[in-house]
Amino acid sequence: MQKQHKFTSMFALIIAGEAIFLLPFILMRVFKPVIREAFLISDAQIGEAQALYGITAVISYFFGGFIADKWEARKLLSISLILTAIGGFWMTMIPSIFTLKILYAFWGVSTILLFWASLIKATRQWGNSHNQGLSFGLLDGGRGFFAATIALFGAAILTYFFPAEAVNITIDHKVQTLQYIIGTITAIVFLVSLFVWFVLPKENVIKSSSKEFQFDFKQAFQLMKKRKVIYHSLIIFCAYCAYKLTGTYGTYAKDVWNYSLEEATYFAVFIQYLRPIAAITVGWIADKFVPSKLIIPCFTILIIASAILGMGFFHDQLIYLSFTFFIFMALGTYALRGLYFAIIEETKTPLQLTGTLVGIISVVGFTPDIFMSLFIGYMLGKGPTIVEYQNLYSLFTIIPIIGLLAAIGFRKAIK
Repeated sequence: MQKQHKFTSMFALIIAGEAIFLLPFILMRVFKPVIREAFLISDAQIGEAQALYGITAVISYFFGGFIADKWEARKLLSISLILTAIGGFWMTMIPSIFTLKILYAFWGVSTILLFWASLIKATRQWGNSHNQGLSFGLLDGGRGFFAATIALFGAAILTYFFPAEAVNITIDHKVQTLQYIIGTITAIVFLVSLFVWFVLPKENVIKSSSKEFQFDFKQAFQLMKKRKVIYHSLIIFCAYCAYKLTGTYGTYAKDVWNYSLEEATYFAVFIQYLRPIAAITVGWIADKFVPSKLIIPCFTILIIASAILGMGFFHDQLIYLSFTFFIFMALGTYALRGLYFAIIEETKTPLQLTGTLVGIISVVGFTPDIFMSLFIGYMLGKGPTIVEYQNLYSLFTIIPIIGLLAAIGFRKAIK
């Protein structure tokens, strides 16, 4: 019975961990072409909206860490999901561009402030000191499977409502279909909030002995000054940049390989299904060794793969060659996602300070939410060819090099 209890708790954390981001991220990733037409919005304006999300999210990461150390995950996760769903109902009205940007800024708070640090702390508590790799591998792998399944469902919707042979599909039809899709996703987010409230036990989070909430800045600044915390922040930063780059894999297939919109979407879905495979496998392996040691080869794979894609060796070669290196890039990226919070245990940070630590390292680690979409848009421009993609991947190679150096530095700092 206890095993079943642990299983349902992890399942609740997994679906909550991805459901919270369905509206601000997965929706745009899968239905971006339709959203652009329905909202009469450009890629640049979408990037601006997501940048506003990143700004409010980064602020929320810091303060959310303190909140996670004071209140239980069941309440914090449920409230966050409900607030995010309210934003979804707002989006179904197809608001103006200005209002959409305000909505993304709101989502930056609703998805992070009460949610993120609580999710990571609850996951750390779910496991023990010897299976943190599996705990976080299951969390991110499960989230990846859920996200990929939603994306596959979305691709099927695109195929059904907008078949390739169809002509003269009216803008009203696109708007109504999009409203139906947004409404459905919003309902899913709301139902997940109820599921988390009833399934996640109160014991999942150790309550603080303090009866009153307060921001302990002194404790936070003491953590900030530690070298291992600085290196940990850089590891997440570089790994998250790589994750944001996965959004270009599908457009590369369309722009360079000349895949149809449907084929490119299914390729992007295939890449997402590599996430649970990589995260869970590397998490299981990490518990046999040391999680931080496995981060080093993951960054090495990213360096090699991005450098080769950036050099354009496959310009006149068969598609399967570049296809293979995209798989290596994805596996390296998703493995890092399964590892970068598992190394918290190696820092020997007390459990009651987990939320504070997560808030600190997330402030730096997730700043790519602010600039990465804008950077990719700037590098690719309008109508990108293989040359623009080569420039993007070549310049990106700097990021995993920094990540590799940070991983080596982290290993030295914890010794």
